[in-house]
Amino acid sequence: MAEIIHQPVMPEEVIKYLRPQEGEVILDGTIGLAGHARIIAEHLSTTGTLLGIDQDKTALNLARKNLAFFQGTLILRHGNFRNLQKILKEESIPLVDGILLDIGVSSLQLDLDERGFSYHKNAPLDMRMDSSQGLTAADIINNYSLEELTRVIREYGEERWAARIAEFIVEQRAKSSITTTEQLVAVIKAAIPASARRKGPHPARRTFQAIRIAVNEELEALIEGLESGLACLKPGGRIVVISFHSLEDRIVKRMFKAKAKSCRCPANIPICQCSGKKEIQILTSRPVVPSEEERAKNPRSRSAKLRAAYKLV
Repeated sequence: MAEIIHQPVMPEEVIKYLRPQEGEVILDGTIGLAGHARIIAEHLSTTGTLLGIDQDKTALNLARKNLAFFQGTLILRHGNFRNLQKILKEESIPLVDGILLDIGVSSLQLDLDERGFSYHKNAPLDMRMDSSQGLTAADIINNYSLEELTRVIREYGEERWAARIAEFIVEQRAKSSITTTEQLVAVIKAAIPASARRKGPHPARRTFQAIRIAVNEELEALIEGLESGLACLKPGGRIVVISFHSLEDRIVKRMFKAKAKSCRCPANIPICQCSGKKEIQILTSRPVVPSEEERAKNPRSRSAKLRAAYKLV
């Protein structure tokens, strides 16, 4: 396979907040094609360690090629960043100096038709970031109950027509299984009134997002990954998170806000039960977004939001 270089989102901003230094240990929990990791590696020199995790084995193989220049210690692991504590333990790395999480579907996955992430290309309904896992998009579409489909599409896709789309899916699959992206798009278009389809984004965008999130348990993984990541940071360490939709950004915002409070006890507890120490200092009072120039050059960056924090204890 020819060399494929990923165009990373907000690379200058990532370096500004992550501040990788010579000799440090930096964890890229979603290394992908090593777009950000290539830049991080340049700051680590020969004494630094770069640990990259990704669910996609194809991406890991390409990342290794793209990081061939790095003379420091390179560790690449197949897995989910929600398990980063376990992975660090297995690599005998107690704590790290910095963590980057670039959340969401990668460009490689979007561009490979057979992965079924895109509503613009006909492919099997797959949507697995890790092809070794069992559950696929087809399983959800053809087996979830009407109520569960409605919940997934409404909560994860924030789709106003969720109930109607779910009804049309159930009606169609009773006739024959829905197995391709093209078939699913057709059902979604039939469910959404023509007047609503004439404006806004592609009518299938929100539903595809919802199904993808459900297949990969993306929100649960993000919550677990943030908790684990903050626990594995050295005092003085930095964490940078890039998200691409409001559900992810809301989780990061709330987690950072909670960890930045000196007391995290519930309001109904009369006596403080926690340590009373803030765990982090938030470095971004509001999310950092790409410049107009970057959005013009890289349209996939347009919805990105970056938040960063500094570990205190």
